[in-house]
Amino acid sequence: MNKCVRFFPNREEFKRPIGGVKVGEEIRLNLMFSRPTNAAEVLLSLTKDGEDEVFYPLHFVTVNADGMNEYTVTLTVTSRGLYFYHFVINTDDEQQVRIGADHDLNALWGKGQDWQLTVFEQVAPAPRWLKGGMLYQIMTDRFFIGGERNKTKPDAVYRDDWGGIPEYRPTADGKILNNDFFGGNLKGITKKLGYLKSLGVTCIYLNPIFEAHSNHKYDTGNYRKVDPDFGTQADLEELIKKAAKKGIRLMLDGVFSHTGDDSIYFNKYGHYDSVGAYQSPDSAFADWYHFKNWPDDYDCWWNFTTLPNTMEENKHFDEYINGEDGIIRYWTRLGIAGWRLDVADELPDGFLDHAAHAAKAVDPEAVMLGEVWEDASNKVAYGNRRRYLQGGQLDSVTNYPFKEDILNFVRSGDAERLNNTVNVLINNYPKDVLDSLMNILDTHDTARILSVLGECGDTSTRELRATAKVQDLPAAIKRLKMATALQFTLPGVPCVYYGDEVGLEGFEDPFNRRCFPWDDRNRDILRWYKKLGKIRTEERPILSVGEYRRIVAADGVLAFSRSNGVEKLIVIANHGTAPFAYSDGEQYTDLLTGKPFSGRVIPGEVSILKRTADVVIPVKK
Repeated sequence: MNKCVRFFPNREEFKRPIGGVKVGEEIRLNLMFSRPTNAAEVLLSLTKDGEDEVFYPLHFVTVNADGMNEYTVTLTVTSRGLYFYHFVINTDDEQQVRIGADHDLNALWGKGQDWQLTVFEQVAPAPRWLKGGMLYQIMTDRFFIGGERNKTKPDAVYRDDWGGIPEYRPTADGKILNNDFFGGNLKGITKKLGYLKSLGVTCIYLNPIFEAHSNHKYDTGNYRKVDPDFGTQADLEELIKKAAKKGIRLMLDGVFSHTGDDSIYFNKYGHYDSVGAYQSPDSAFADWYHFKNWPDDYDCWWNFTTLPNTMEENKHFDEYINGEDGIIRYWTRLGIAGWRLDVADELPDGFLDHAAHAAKAVDPEAVMLGEVWEDASNKVAYGNRRRYLQGGQLDSVTNYPFKEDILNFVRSGDAERLNNTVNVLINNYPKDVLDSLMNILDTHDTARILSVLGECGDTSTRELRATAKVQDLPAAIKRLKMATALQFTLPGVPCVYYGDEVGLEGFEDPFNRRCFPWDDRNRDILRWYKKLGKIRTEERPILSVGEYRRIVAADGVLAFSRSNGVEKLIVIANHGTAPFAYSDGEQYTDLLTGKPFSGRVIPGEVSILKRTADVVIPVKK
């Protein structure tokens, strides 16, 4: 921070409240500077996205103990939206100094970039149950077989080699069918609820389970029916009921930007009794899709002809998904806790408004979580600025910014970049959104975390990647432990992709979608995840809402605290080359070891510290 200027929007001494603000909520900004010494006027420049700049005068408060002039302004914003601001100092000699932000939010003299202010409308109460918890992502077919397998598809390949390499080779005409099934089902998940509870899981996120041709189910065939290979609606209801008894909720994947071509809606192959849009322009579903030249020339998702795009603004489609008897209400009434909305960028604002309203009309605490790969507060998609987080749409999003910079840190030691990203999201997101972020390190769309962090030899071809294995496993596990410690302690909610906790490897789809290795679990990694889950459970009052404060972000070391105003945790990740010493006069216990903190963290290690006097020691019975 420049010695002449002090302003940091993520500290209450400079900005209150921190982060996004509600419409009509009082905002107080304090600016401190020692130069110029002849300030005649200090102004706040505030600009709503797409509108004209508005100036507000700051008032002189005092000269503080450091000899700096303190100025302040209090204002309220009466309409939601995205705003940008900087300060202007006009001097006695008619000079003008502009004080803005750079990428890490620290004020620098003379820089031109503005700070962002997100103003949102509290349309519905923020869901509380997700904060401080733990998500666990499951692709049903690859998790566990519960009882007798269902084999309902005539053209599917039903495999009996659990753990085999998923089929990845294209057919003679170049198509990858994704039609091999290993047999995982809903009953299998129900049978493993005790295991999930032992990890600390509070919410299961299921990849699509509705009837579809493929194993991944992103080509929906019927939104109103559980895929028969996975089980029945009764099986889903049993899973919801038994999970609830263990304090675990269920979130479904909502795929509404497209359907499958093999569906009751499109029915390209005539597998359904319905008259699909492909079969007749007079179909009840014809206006769901855009045909350039019916029937074979139609808009489809990323040019996959098996995934015809839906027209979400079409009133018939919108009503089918979001109406009183629509899909969102139907499954929410059944007891699911929320929706992860696939490719939210491709869902129009009006559709998202209606989807959120539909879910919360049934359950006010239903979570609407969007798949967004960038900063969702200022995202521009298809030429339009999105208002995901401004009220009435998404409660939170997938946190790819943290993912990328956590992985970058454990590979390169760039602590500054990770700290900057954390601070940007703290500033840009409403607090409830920040505390509910889906913190991922990998998903069904990305390579497995262990494969990313390990050396796997020659992976230049798809064939080599199909069988690639981490060669230096101890080194990869060490990096994995550091990455997951950050994933579990930074603001947001960690989401574990099934099998990561036992060392499952794999590169891109479908190699990242292997079967859970129940008979070949890495016990070291599993113990680590259970330890992190235990810390999440025991320290939920801190990790659910605790303020993030950087201690050090330099020389390969990221150290930060999370505090709820009563208790705090200190996390120290050392990717540097020298031991990092830490002392503030308190005695600490390392929650990862259960032992007194020695006062230093050696290179390659991570510590999660709590004041020893605040550590609750369980009584042995």
